[in-house]
Amino acid sequence: MNPQVRMYVPFRGPFDPCPPIGVKTYVTPPNLFIQFQPMGLPQFSPYEALTLGTLWPDLYSNYHPRR
Repeated sequence: MNPQVRMYVPFRGPFDPCPPIGVKTYVTPPNLFIQFQPMGLPQFSPYEALTLGTLWPDLYSNYHPRR
């Protein structure tokens, strides 16, 4: 399991007319947990950095759009 993915169960009231939703998920970006950028972080190659959108693997976060 990806440590950036969090889950929760929404509240369901006793008179809620909608069908219940099981578990909802959301992604927390890695920059929430790195307060400052330390020196000497490992880096992607320039081609990988342009493909992934960041130079540092510690700040990379997968994004999978739901359809």
